[in-house]
Amino acid sequence: MNCLFCRIIAGEIPSNKVYEDDDILAFRDIDPQAPTHILIIPKKHYDSVIDAPAEVVGKMSEIAKKIAKDKGIDANGFRMVINTGEDGGQSVKHLHMHLLGGRSMEWPPG
Repeated sequence: MNCLFCRIIAGEIPSNKVYEDDDILAFRDIDPQAPTHILIIPKKHYDSVIDAPAEVVGKMSEIAKKIAKDKGIDANGFRMVINTGEDGGQSVKHLHMHLLGGRSMEWPPG
């Protein structure tokens, strides 16, 4: 298993978990590009959003909204970003959503 996120899901690599259920894991990004930067990933491996069923992407969005409320970034705004493919800036070939929020957030990140 060479996928970084699959190894995080398996517990081989530690993460700072924010949310977990049977299907989804959310954890803090180790190189945050905003004051709040959380990655939301399905536990089942999909290379990108192109390969994932709409239900999975929908559940990721619902969890992002829940986390935004829990972290207090819902009132002032936040971003939900899914990069797809090399030209789209996807750095890990496992579907993931970036939840970004908080003051002093810039675009593009980094």
